[in-house]
Amino acid sequence: MSSHTALNKVLIEFYDKMASWEASVVRESDYSLAQVHTLEALGNYGPMNMKSLATQLGITTGTLTVQVDKLVKLGLVQRFYREDDRRSITVALTEEGQTIHQHHNALHLSLTEELTKELSEDERQVLVSLLGKLNQEF
Repeated sequence: MSSHTALNKVLIEFYDKMASWEASVVRESDYSLAQVHTLEALGNYGPMNMKSLATQLGITTGTLTVQVDKLVKLGLVQRFYREDDRRSITVALTEEGQTIHQHHNALHLSLTEELTKELSEDERQVLVSLLGKLNQEF
């Protein structure tokens, strides 16, 4: 088996397991996976305009608008209009949205600690470096 084939296999397996874990965690909440991902992006990167957030999430601004409307109604997100350009909308987490993000982020951190408990600190650093390089390709 070539190294690319082996890597492809292990990446697909890892993605499937992560997606399954994520779905099970979200099922236990009152929010959809798309809503949690939106909160996660805003929690990780801070307030951003709709176009940047849509790009970060890999969705259209139209799809994001529907998502943000729901999150605003739930009191998890708020919109801000720029004084100099009312067409530009910035989206940010509310206090309740931040609380949900922090809880979800803690679950991710716990999973990361569990998955890497057998790795040395040096191995963790190598993993961070390698995954960072892979992420740059997207």
